[in-house]
Amino acid sequence: MIDGSIFLRRELKVRFVRSFYNGTLEEDLDRLPIIMRPKYNHSSRCCIYRDRAVLKYRLMNLLGFSCEEETDESRTLASYYREAIQREKPCDLSEKLPLSVCEAGCSSCPSSRVVITHNCRGCFSRPCMYSCPQKAISVVNQVSTIDYDKCIKCGKCTTVCSFHAIVKTKVPCEDACPTGAIHKDDKGHTRINMKKCISCGNCYSKCPFSAIIERSSLLDVLKALQNGEKVVAMIAPAAASQISGTIEQLFTAVRKLGFADVIEVALGAEETAAHEAEEFKERMNNGQKLMTSSCCPAYVELVRKFMPDFLPYVSETPSPMVFAAAIARAAHPNCKVAFIGPCVAKRIEAARKNIDFVLSFEELFAMLGAKNIQVSKCKPSPISRPAAVAARNFAQSCGVTDAVLAELDGMPEDFKLDAKSINGINKKTIAMLKLYAAGKLPANFLEVMCCPGGCVKGPCSLKIEG
Repeated sequence: MIDGSIFLRRELKVRFVRSFYNGTLEEDLDRLPIIMRPKYNHSSRCCIYRDRAVLKYRLMNLLGFSCEEETDESRTLASYYREAIQREKPCDLSEKLPLSVCEAGCSSCPSSRVVITHNCRGCFSRPCMYSCPQKAISVVNQVSTIDYDKCIKCGKCTTVCSFHAIVKTKVPCEDACPTGAIHKDDKGHTRINMKKCISCGNCYSKCPFSAIIERSSLLDVLKALQNGEKVVAMIAPAAASQISGTIEQLFTAVRKLGFADVIEVALGAEETAAHEAEEFKERMNNGQKLMTSSCCPAYVELVRKFMPDFLPYVSETPSPMVFAAAIARAAHPNCKVAFIGPCVAKRIEAARKNIDFVLSFEELFAMLGAKNIQVSKCKPSPISRPAAVAARNFAQSCGVTDAVLAELDGMPEDFKLDAKSINGINKKTIAMLKLYAAGKLPANFLEVMCCPGGCVKGPCSLKIEG
């Protein structure tokens, strides 16, 4: 079961791709919001005009532009298309955010705060008032009242109220962000602080208004395929959890889209596991106390921005995506490579590691849907060398650890392995990570995955079987 905002997002992508295949995208773009939200029809927000505005900005992002880049509201989507179709490669995201906030979609949610509800009885014991460390609560006319100039939102009052009359409200995007990168401007609209954002995508997946949008390279991939360029699709290991059907059937479906070849990123995971095991042995033999995995780009971005002193403990082994790209280019010289997976942060890593394109699973299935290709009905493609089971499990929490340990041999007899994992990056696990960095928590190998459960729960996963 998917909610309305996700359904609308996916429908728009399918219509976008179908218009491209029909050769009518330039003419259709400015009409799509009206077609999808015709006059007097049901609206998802306050009115169809706001719905149309959101669809317009989503189409801008599908063309590879950020909502924040708009300087002329009268500019047509067709003109953005003409600019996009002429560019040689997608926007460089190495120093830009892959996420964009659509003002028209943002509900301007009130900031998180502690609230006294009507259940307050003004009880004689007044535990809320006496537990408040800032003396922000007083009782006025037998009702507790909060002085918001003093309140620090600690929530202690919420835990001591016998009537559960005090609640702490949350803004989903702010609450989901582990680094405090989400804030409100003076108009109440959500903004993302690029200096703090690690592109984890938590806000993207948690916003109930679907107001946070991913900047896409979908048009660039479609254009490359249409022009007959040799593009190799690299399917992330998480794909197995996304589809009804087999990986072999998915490979057939992807080839039908015009990709020159399809390879498993899990083959790159084999290389990552082997190299990371060797690196771990070398570091331990040299007396280093701890090494962490490096395949999660959101985690690496977290360390780079917030814990730079911890960078020496992060493995220098390239991620499976990078190794997979090398495999693809060795087999197909001068090809372009397109990583396909569930991760927002991969767009930043791709820009820094010379990966040509990144597609989300949603975008891939929009392409398949536009051509009416059903994975489960495709004839399986033979895979000349399937990836090892451990490498295919890289997408699961602790899958990296298992794969690295399977490659680990030749350690001294007195060496004691102490492998731990951080399953999901949030405010609490960031605090744990800092304890590991300070040597206050024991471990010599630490796997860190941004998404709870691993990449299979990435923000751009399909969530349901496709």
